[in-house]
Amino acid sequence: QVQLVESGGRLVQAGESLRLSCVASGGSFSSWAMGWFRQAPGKEREFVAAMRWSGDIYANSVKGRFTMSRDNAKSTVYLQMDSLKIEDTAVYYCAADDPDVAGAGSYDYWGQGTQVIISS
Repeated sequence: QVQLVESGGRLVQAGESLRLSCVASGGSFSSWAMGWFRQAPGKEREFVAAMRWSGDIYANSVKGRFTMSRDNAKSTVYLQMDSLKIEDTAVYYCAADDPDVAGAGSYDYWGQGTQVIISS
């Protein structure tokens, strides 16, 4: 059974940095494309960043401030968030696109999320 577990979310002030982690278990992590999404209160979930087979992708709202990386030996993906803004406040989710499950192109596994709160 595949599990994704996020951690690292907490309350920080605007302008500070935070690194989120997502540890995967139960599957072939190195073959997956990985993504980060977030959902702010009262808003729909939105894409943040992804490491896909074709390259890395970032939402315009985080480009230049957030950096995604992965360590296949640790089955872990990271989201380094710098110059945080109040509007970055959200629950952050990691997700995995397993090409062996319904083909590539959709995220098949999701974590439970980690809360990030940015204060002024």
